[in-house]
Amino acid sequence: MKWISLILTLTLMTCSTTTHKKEYNAQLDGFNYPYQVHKYNFNSQGQNLQMAYMDIGNEDSKKVVMLLHGKNFSGFYWEKIAARLLKMNYRVIIPDQIGFGKSTKPLYYQYSLEQLALNTRGLLQELGIDHLKVVGHSMGGMVATKFNKLYPVVVEKLILINPIGLENYLDYVAYKDPQDFYKNELAKTGDKIREYQKKNYYDGKWAPAYEELIQVHIGQINHADYPLVAWNNALTYGPIFTNPIVHDFKVIENPITLIVGTRDRTGPGRAFKREGVTYKLGQYQELGKKVAKFFQKGKLIELSGLGHMPQFEDWQRFEKAFFPEL
Repeated sequence: MKWISLILTLTLMTCSTTTHKKEYNAQLDGFNYPYQVHKYNFNSQGQNLQMAYMDIGNEDSKKVVMLLHGKNFSGFYWEKIAARLLKMNYRVIIPDQIGFGKSTKPLYYQYSLEQLALNTRGLLQELGIDHLKVVGHSMGGMVATKFNKLYPVVVEKLILINPIGLENYLDYVAYKDPQDFYKNELAKTGDKIREYQKKNYYDGKWAPAYEELIQVHIGQINHADYPLVAWNNALTYGPIFTNPIVHDFKVIENPITLIVGTRDRTGPGRAFKREGVTYKLGQYQELGKKVAKFFQKGKLIELSGLGHMPQFEDWQRFEKAFFPEL
């Protein structure tokens, strides 16, 4: 009840300070995805939830691929990759995980990578899909890896694009209560999001395509639902710190391709490293090589000089690395 009261209070505050023209509620009503959005209804942790997803291409195609989004995004940002996959005669499944995009934002939910993988498996069973390739970017790479570990007979191949979780963050950083992340989420503005991504994703550069990606976040910040969105954003930090994937590669027997922009320095928890820790987080020019040694059947592709979003930063280099792996 205390959290409900807090959220209602913050909702009123958000309403009174809204100035941006575009506003999007918790389920992003009014924000158009590139393809038709469907809803998978299921019960989890005592709640009726809706998982939004796009299912495009020929349903009878024997080639199926699933694209899993990162933490700061949702399914819409796969548009360009999906369009190419359609030309390659793939059936493409693009879910929004619970807590993200157009899916349900629960007031309470015990988030884990395993839970998100279980939800995703339920969606595929609903669609009658038993074999497919799985692609994951950033936090989506963590979900994809856990999905592969839990359901290896379903996965034909795992392709990871600058996944996080390639190091065990809690070996180096303090554990934080979700309330700490919640405060940070509530303090976000469009300018702060822009500056963070400009610095950490794009090497200090900015482009119209990058600006388009953050408009969904700006619209949500300015809607009365934002406290609930912010709370789910805070809760979903938990799995990043408690469910590292680095050791899962030792037991995964499926083929893996790891695509890494070597300039990436994404290191969750860097701001609250434990006292005395000198280890440098997010050194992807080293992490890719370290992790690839664990692959039983794997391949590392390094994109020198690119960062956390190689698919947006340099499409020509990315497409040459990515599509041949399918």
